[in-house]
Amino acid sequence: MRIAAGLIFAGAVTLLASGAAWSQAPASPQAAPTRPPCNNPGALGIGRTVEIDTTGGPGFGFEHFKDLDFLRDKEVVLTFDDGPWPVNTPAVLKALAEECTTGIFFPIGKHATYFPEILRQVMAAGHTIGSHTWSHAALINKKLDEQQRKDEVEKGFSAVKWALGGKAPAPFFRFPALQHPPEMVTYLGTRNIAIFSCDLDSFDFKASKPQTVIDNVMRKVDKLGKGIILMHDFQKHTAEALPDLLKRLKAGGYKVVAMRAKAPVQTIAQYDEGVVKDLKLPTMNSRPVSSVVQTISE
Repeated sequence: MRIAAGLIFAGAVTLLASGAAWSQAPASPQAAPTRPPCNNPGALGIGRTVEIDTTGGPGFGFEHFKDLDFLRDKEVVLTFDDGPWPVNTPAVLKALAEECTTGIFFPIGKHATYFPEILRQVMAAGHTIGSHTWSHAALINKKLDEQQRKDEVEKGFSAVKWALGGKAPAPFFRFPALQHPPEMVTYLGTRNIAIFSCDLDSFDFKASKPQTVIDNVMRKVDKLGKGIILMHDFQKHTAEALPDLLKRLKAGGYKVVAMRAKAPVQTIAQYDEGVVKDLKLPTMNSRPVSSVVQTISE
């Protein structure tokens, strides 16, 4: 399914920095967090950092969007869906840290509320965080009405914001299964939220072993010469494959591009409040002290 993004902002991508591993962007409303020094002189690193102006909802990834071809030859963007998840997401973070490189994480809102501490690790490591809906519902599903689709988008962002301790993520969104209902593409444009498809899919969710993930990615990226790579930090085989995959990318002469948002997403208050309400956070006990604490001996 290929649907053109209806609202593409021509000046969406701005080069911020290039060259060294862990390169830092100049100060901006969404400046990249400070990263630990890179102690691996042979690391894959970060080739350059670009800032994204998400006005009008630009679309990225040639699988669906053709207008913004900003990657140079031998450049890749690493993206990870469906987290945060125990064991696998921390393993992905470890692999990225060892190679002093970065990715974009598209967490599921529900997962973010299950494991907020893991998503905060993603943030603390300096990676870009977007959203992947509240429950990973297929928004192309005709059983969902327009309001339910909007709820999936907005509640997902609010859940990620809650998990990050009130810090709003980037206005970067990826549709489940890359299925883009035209009316939702238009809606995201009105919300100034960028849409991410991909240039190549690792199909790691179908892989039976880590080597399959590596082979799939390298075969496709070598054919295309560059690209936004779709992976899942939810998947065990992806976490296991990533250390060797990053080394293969380095050996192949590829450079990682970091994508930062010019400004964070503006969440909607009713969804922020709704997430907290739905979580049913524990409240203080209102029983009198005498019914809780009794002296049984002195």
